[in-house]
Amino acid sequence: MALSKKPVTGMKDILPQEMAIRDYLIGQIKETYGRFGFSSVETPCVEHIENLSNKQGGENEKLIFKILKRGEKLNLETADSEADLVDSGLRYDLTVPLARYFANNAGQLPMPFKALQIGSVWRADRPQKGRFRQFYQCDIDILGESSSLAEIELMLATSTLLGKVGFRGFKIRVNDRKILKAMANYSGFEEAQHDTVFIILDKMDKIGIDGVANELVESGFAPEGVAKYRTLFEEMTATADPLLYLTEKLKEYIEESVMISLKEMIESVITCAQADFEVLFDPTLVRGMSYYTGTIFEMEMPEFGSSVAGGGRYDQMIGKFTGIETPACGFSIGFERIVTILLDQGFVPPMEKAKVAYLVEKEVSADKLCTILKEAEEQRTQGVQVLVAKMNKNKKFQKEQLTKEGYQEFKEFYQTPLV
Repeated sequence: MALSKKPVTGMKDILPQEMAIRDYLIGQIKETYGRFGFSSVETPCVEHIENLSNKQGGENEKLIFKILKRGEKLNLETADSEADLVDSGLRYDLTVPLARYFANNAGQLPMPFKALQIGSVWRADRPQKGRFRQFYQCDIDILGESSSLAEIELMLATSTLLGKVGFRGFKIRVNDRKILKAMANYSGFEEAQHDTVFIILDKMDKIGIDGVANELVESGFAPEGVAKYRTLFEEMTATADPLLYLTEKLKEYIEESVMISLKEMIESVITCAQADFEVLFDPTLVRGMSYYTGTIFEMEMPEFGSSVAGGGRYDQMIGKFTGIETPACGFSIGFERIVTILLDQGFVPPMEKAKVAYLVEKEVSADKLCTILKEAEEQRTQGVQVLVAKMNKNKKFQKEQLTKEGYQEFKEFYQTPLV
């Protein structure tokens, strides 16, 4: 049987043109986030299955690539349940591994700790444009900082990065899980019903307030509660200051300090921003991860039409490893989506070094080739990137392909000089 030359569904081969963009983006990420004081860390791609399936990863826990036990630990004949077969899985994000990493190494790390992670994650998802089963994520997290300084730094760093790469006019939408819960409580929804309410609310941008209200009623929620919930959104939308409106309306259901902190956070980011973007309060923002405990945010680009970055505060996750609650907040950019946008735009990374291609006639002698290689080495010591390759029969096509890879100059070498 012939071997398959295509990659596994949902995964892809990366050609040099795209790889150049990816390398450039990674370089910008490390340089920009490094200036904000973030330190690069790395965690294993394989995690304990109990860490990945602890009811904090939302829908992602249904998409885990699970790994069978190995050697003597795996006995297919006596296995009665999945627990007898599986003990680990490929990570579906970088946040859960970071929480374990910090719990294991906290004594050797500064507090607060600002972490930068770039690496592959895996989800058994339905592939589509900009969405794969193996893909890169890029996270920045601040651990050990309970104040809104963490959120402000994360938003400023991420917006600075995207501005440097050339994006303009994007939006950061901000909300707080405490506000979501307060609005649900105000409307009379029971705590056990909140997750269902939020899942439906998350569809607001697609089905509107009418659709949300209808779906809540269809899901069994009391019509009077749904009407109260709907009125809350309609009145808030009609006001000039939605946060001020909610501060007054929800004063019996939420601490005023939550609203004040969120307002100050938004104003601080707007005041200190170095890039062209908006920051706005969005009470419909939910985010699916159940580990979020406070502030949540997403970033949208008009070029993509959906979120390209997101994150929030997850103050309870590290405590599940250590028994000690540790404040934590993170922001993840959609690395693959940004690469897709840049590819669609025909983006070419700026060349830091000259790239020259030496095309050598196939019939040149060993002595002649040695002379050419020495010349190439002299150029490399001066900072020039030199490719030495045999000249193809279709030289024009060869040059066209090399031009796509950024080669701006070509030198041709023959055994006998052309007349």
